[in-house]
Amino acid sequence: MGKRKYGLLTEEQYEVLKLRIQGFTQKKIAEMLKTTRENVAVIEKRARRNIRIAEETLKVYKELLAVAKVEIKRGTHLVDVPRIVINVADKVGVKLRANFTRIYDEIRFKARGCVKGTFVVKPITILIYRDGDIEVLKCY
Repeated sequence: MGKRKYGLLTEEQYEVLKLRIQGFTQKKIAEMLKTTRENVAVIEKRARRNIRIAEETLKVYKELLAVAKVEIKRGTHLVDVPRIVINVADKVGVKLRANFTRIYDEIRFKARGCVKGTFVVKPITILIYRDGDIEVLKCY
């Protein structure tokens, strides 16, 4: 019987991340797991790399599922974003399950690092799905 896997994380990686989230230092985790701090650092680094790869893979998959991808440029006023999204949805024949307020609020909360005041300061990507749902992707 092999070690349990947690998605892309090994059992070791899962345990180290769990303990780090709980506030333990790498040194303390090394003592608990009877290994070196350097080994814990390597395990944590690989775990975080696996998580980053999983996030990138999910982003690409979501983009494949979307019928439209709306790129909101820097300098766009937030009040204009819902109209832009609705216009794109109309062009691809999708009736949105989101109104002006939902689109505006999702950007304010999910892409808060891309917005300053009432303007977009970093590009934002919004996906439109066939079922009319939308998703605001994190900006990078």
